[in-house]
Amino acid sequence: RVADPAGACRPFDAARDGFVLSEGAAVLVLERPAHARARGARPRAQLAGYGATCDAYHYAAPDPEGRGAAAALTAALADAGLTPGDIDHVNAHGTGTRLNDLAEARALRAVFPAPPAVTSLKGALGHAIGAAGAIEAAVTVMSLQESTIPPTANHEDRDLDIDLDIVAKAPRSTPLSAAASTSFGFGGQNAALVFRSV
Repeated sequence: RVADPAGACRPFDAARDGFVLSEGAAVLVLERPAHARARGARPRAQLAGYGATCDAYHYAAPDPEGRGAAAALTAALADAGLTPGDIDHVNAHGTGTRLNDLAEARALRAVFPAPPAVTSLKGALGHAIGAAGAIEAAVTVMSLQESTIPPTANHEDRDLDIDLDIVAKAPRSTPLSAAASTSFGFGGQNAALVFRSV
């Protein structure tokens, strides 16, 4: 999609053909609730759970079934003391590559009997590599605060092999009490965060 740089990254779309490198940064400040109350701060969300795995399937390709990704998300849910049914939204890694999107979709289907609404920011922001996870976690927190799921930019035609509720075209306003943010990297590194609204 050289002729259309703004539409080059198409997460979960049937016409997806790769990701676009980008730059960016985000910082999340973690603080114990008692400390926040003592200084009169209002928390934006609660980091309730974390999970990480390394499946080492391949140096650049994911496990095609998404087993490592599913294990990281399952661990994050267990750490949060939540069930899959408690999650209202997943801010997906969603790179816009054929292998990664399909593996992530399979991981989400393995964890969630009925997957919640899914979005990917990379269609709009590109892939900031090491910074991507922090940016996506920050937006997940903002989604909880605003009860709004941002749309997946450039998602026009869902791949028939990806059976997910992809939020596209417009933001979706809906009550959100818990959300997950997933990040996957080279060498089979998988991480998942679970946030709760406060």
